[in-house]
Amino acid sequence: MTTAPAPKPWIMDIAPYIPGRSTTDDGRKVVKLSSNENPLGTSDAARAAFAGAAHTLERYPDASGAELRETLAEMHGLDPARIIYGNGSDEVLHLAAGAFAGPGDEVIHVRYGFAVYEIATRRVGATPVIAPDNDYATDVDAILACVTDRTRIVFVANPNNPTGTYTPKAEIARLHAGLRPDILLVLDHAYAEYIEGDAEDGGMALAESAPNVLVTRTFSKMYGLAAERIGWGYASAEIVAAMHRIRLPFSITIAGTAAAIAALSDRDFVDHTRAHNAQWRAWFADEIGKMGNAGLRAVPSQANFVLVLFEGDLTAEAAYKGLMDAGYIVRWLPGQGLPNGLRITIGTAEETQGVLAAIRALVEG
Repeated sequence: MTTAPAPKPWIMDIAPYIPGRSTTDDGRKVVKLSSNENPLGTSDAARAAFAGAAHTLERYPDASGAELRETLAEMHGLDPARIIYGNGSDEVLHLAAGAFAGPGDEVIHVRYGFAVYEIATRRVGATPVIAPDNDYATDVDAILACVTDRTRIVFVANPNNPTGTYTPKAEIARLHAGLRPDILLVLDHAYAEYIEGDAEDGGMALAESAPNVLVTRTFSKMYGLAAERIGWGYASAEIVAAMHRIRLPFSITIAGTAAAIAALSDRDFVDHTRAHNAQWRAWFADEIGKMGNAGLRAVPSQANFVLVLFEGDLTAEAAYKGLMDAGYIVRWLPGQGLPNGLRITIGTAEETQGVLAAIRALVEG
């Protein structure tokens, strides 16, 4: 008797990643505030560089990513040999799990953490361990309490996704000091450029000096290059060498690389995006706070989105559907343990004011 190939049991335990939607249940295109994309678009310099690479379609990309790594190294004061690139920072996170964890190992991430952490963990047959949160924020003591002799990796997003919460530099240093040297601490900095005041939060300096720290970054958010899927990471030479053994050789395109390099040089676009986000994130959170008597609460955010909690008569599910009817797609995350919350991207001024008005209309009935 013949049987079909059977996947490994841990693969079938994976809940597939569900991206933010861009259309409504009935197929209408609406304002998309579900994926934390840059509402101001992409730098003109990046667009020009992308278009300028159209004549190279027959060529494979440089598998070493040398020019991108050297540009990043010069910008951040890093060693280019210790930079690894990937198809978005997601690939770098998967490489970390693939190189340093496997069956019988444990990987810790925080409650309400990025969905890819559990997927990357289960993909290699390791066991995810979820550390309790502190009012939706990362709790260093809770993480340290979860460490066992089977722990191999700790994933921490800072700012965290989907909550937007920020862990100060001193707490990150305390977490690292409390981990064994053989545990890899992965600091996911997908939203680091949006932090006010302390954009690096000590993570990159920690990766520079510590042999067991990996910092990941992305061009998808601040730089507006989500379509090109370019991420990177920085760690010790030994960590990077291990990850290189399983990295796909051509995971970013020539045109995308050119756009990323050009985007790094356009500081005006970055400064404008950061200022826009800070202004409208603060305004949006303040306006949500004014609806506290109706049970709404904005979790303090240092990212380009705000997690709004619905703790009164209006449920998050009802608000999600009501906003869809009003022409706005946001992110409802019951699959990540947040049935009472909506993650809402900070859009343009018009979009942010519009979605707030729609929420207020739902609250007022």
